Amino acid sequence: MSTEANYAGPRRLPRIPPPPPYRPTTGPAASEEPAPDSGPVPPVPPRPAVPPKPSRPAPPGYRDTASFHLAHAEAAWQRTKGAKPPAMKAAQKPAAAETSPQDRSAERAPLPPERDAVAPLGQPGATPPRRPAVRKAVAAACLVLGLGLIGGAAAGSWLAGGPGPGEATAATFGETRGLWHSLPVNTLFPRTLHGTAAGPGGADRTWKRIAVAPDTGCADAFDPLLAKALAPAGCKRLLRADYVDATHSSVITVGVVTTRADAAGMSALDKRFTTERLDSRRDLMPRPYTAPGTLAAGFGPEQRASWSIQVLPDAPLVIYAVSGFADGREVASPEPASEATRTGATSAPAQSGLGHDAAGVADRIEHAFRTEAAKAGEEAE
Repeated sequence: MSTEANYAGPRRLPRIPPPPPYRPTTGPAASEEPAPDSGPVPPVPPRPAVPPKPSRPAPPGYRDTASFHLAHAEAAWQRTKGAKPPAMKAAQKPAAAETSPQDRSAERAPLPPERDAVAPLGQPGATPPRRPAVRKAVAAACLVLGLGLIGGAAAGSWLAGGPGPGEATAATFGETRGLWHSLPVNTLFPRTLHGTAAGPGGADRTWKRIAVAPDTGCADAFDPLLAKALAPAGCKRLLRADYVDATHSSVITVGVVTTRADAAGMSALDKRFTTERLDSRRDLMPRPYTAPGTLAAGFGPEQRASWSIQVLPDAPLVIYAVSGFADGREVASPEPASEATRTGATSAPAQSGLGHDAAGVADRIEHAFRTEAAKAGEEAE
């Protein structure tokens, strides 16, 4: 039999019945048999709403929930412990009605100052202001400060070498002339001189005194032309001393000439040296002091390498210094300190620092004389 003859068409699946209606598993309705098909299920009536729980009225005197619960918690604590907890004491606040608007405004107002409180004049307990007394004190302080600044400026200007007020110069000019015999030698020529940034390249220098010459006149102390140039000022006394540097490689003679000239004569002499540049001429060099038994024993005219001459226009003084090598070597081309201390100088006095030695020692001896002269002028006044 063929396959086409036996084919009866597609099979149809059996119909699936709908699920049975919901049946509770517990309760009275669980034993009942379901209704065969009684039609649509009636809707379940809504559950009646639960009436709200009547609220307990707050006791009189409390208007907010936080105060109400705080009071009940405090009462419970007192019943159990017999005392109020510290935290509740701090949390409790006074009622708003206890503080009046006037009291609150008074609390916000700034406190009056505790010091220098002055009541208005004309009221009881008023005290007059003390401004006139304060003004007088301030004026006196300004006057004292002004006088101190003027005096300090005058003294500083004179110590620095600049011309000060006429009264200060007149008071110190005459006193300076007698310093050579009234002060100890250690004051005029200190045993040690310190020169901060006084060496080549800004290096510090230190010089030790090795000899002091007896005070003498100016004969044989200068080359002939220098003696002739200084002759108009006169020579009352000459003081000299020898110093060596910290390495004992250079020796320096420093001298102080006390002149007989007045202020006009010293000013004219300073002007001539500056205008004609007499302090830079090799034929106007000071001579060294040869101290036997020291490193300056071989320091003669042929060993001079550099020198410095300073004519003070406001004091009867001429201060000079001349330097050389401590080993006694001769210097063929001496050079003034003003040139040997220039930046980039390549001469032997410049590279060895002999120009800085002459200028540095002369500057510090000048400062020592000016300091003592200023003190003598103050004592004379």
